[in-house]
Amino acid sequence: MAGKPRRACSTCDWVYFVEPKVGVGVMVVEGSRLLLVRRAMEPEKGKWSLPAGYLEHGESPVETAVREAREETGLKVRVTGLVDAFHNPPGAGASVFLLYRAEREHGELAASDDADAAAFFGRDELPPLAFASTFAAVEQLPPAPARGTNPA
Repeated sequence: MAGKPRRACSTCDWVYFVEPKVGVGVMVVEGSRLLLVRRAMEPEKGKWSLPAGYLEHGESPVETAVREAREETGLKVRVTGLVDAFHNPPGAGASVFLLYRAEREHGELAASDDADAAAFFGRDELPPLAFASTFAAVEQLPPAPARGTNPA
């Protein structure tokens, strides 16, 4: 038990381990614009974040990323890699948050589920943001093309 106090049965030595909640998000970038959703519920209601949600029993993190993108934005995405893993303090929702990069396969952008708006934003037009993972995704955005230049 590694020196941590844990609840245990003194008769059979069964130990109760608290399992962390795992959140999964998806980072979809088109050009130099990041897909964000406006949260329709707490925490951070009204702020914008990556499409994300909790890992469900029996679901892989990649499946969660694809499901959450579809549920919150109407887009079918293909996950292309893991961006980062975050550890959140107790009481902040998910204890562990996995952020995946993905590409749009098809679909029309339409907010749904626990998002009331969905849109792509560049660095110079960001709305009020929620969560460390969203800020980390913004840091990875490519710079916007200089005005008056062709982004080809």
